[in-house]
Amino acid sequence: MLQLSNDKINLTIAEHGAELQTLTRKDMPLEYLWNGDAAFWGKKSPVLFPIVGGLHNNSYRYNGETYTLGRHGFARDMVFTVVEQTATSATLRLTDNADTLKVYPFHFQFEVAYMLQDASLTVTYRVKNTGQEKLLFSVGGHPAFRLPLADGTAYEDYYLYFNREENAGKWPLSAAGLIERTTQPLLEHTHTLPLKRSLFYQDALVLKHLASDTVTLKSDRTPHGLTFHFKGFPYLGIWAAKNADFVCIEPWCGIADHVDASGKLEEKEGIIELAPDAEFERAWSVELF
Repeated sequence: MLQLSNDKINLTIAEHGAELQTLTRKDMPLEYLWNGDAAFWGKKSPVLFPIVGGLHNNSYRYNGETYTLGRHGFARDMVFTVVEQTATSATLRLTDNADTLKVYPFHFQFEVAYMLQDASLTVTYRVKNTGQEKLLFSVGGHPAFRLPLADGTAYEDYYLYFNREENAGKWPLSAAGLIERTTQPLLEHTHTLPLKRSLFYQDALVLKHLASDTVTLKSDRTPHGLTFHFKGFPYLGIWAAKNADFVCIEPWCGIADHVDASGKLEEKEGIIELAPDAEFERAWSVELF
């Protein structure tokens, strides 16, 4: 387990999945991350690579071959190598191996970097194509924030405030976790999404190409909350397990298959193509207050 700290934040990271385990404002003190109670959802902040979401029949086709790959890919279930660490930063790396090549026929180097600065955490994803052919992938985050955050508040006291007015529907998920082709109303000329547990009874809220690049989780009953920056991520998921005390704010470069997806990896919505030796980088950050 890795530990990072500055004068305001303590955090821990597991080498398994390069997954954030705790995220604490030590000067308050206040824990911001979900506790991972397996009765609801046993993860805390999984890293999504080399796909985001689910595939039709948990499989895809590439170069005439069919491969099986589970929801959100394999990175969250693999042990990363620590390649750099200071008091306030750490970089963890995953590379292809015999097991990954059985389900994903690409050579890659994938790094997850954590950095503390003042009351903020920045998480950076770096992908490098180490093979001789193009690399096809998606990548994303899935941090779960504890809710309610402060004593004396309830889940329904909190809301999400987008930094720009939004007029965006949600893309519903089928029972198999695939994206439907028609939207349902969600954000109608507003900055605000009030939170309630029933909002997630039909799975995640999937949003595409928002005007905003920042969203704040806040309540009028407490000064505590967080501001989440996701510039450069074209998709955003918002989710909680049924009746669980958290909300996930998920920045994605990629998305689950649509219900009528062809199954060909190169035709998958949101897939990123990287030339040999090329590198890709995206970062999200969260300010704790």
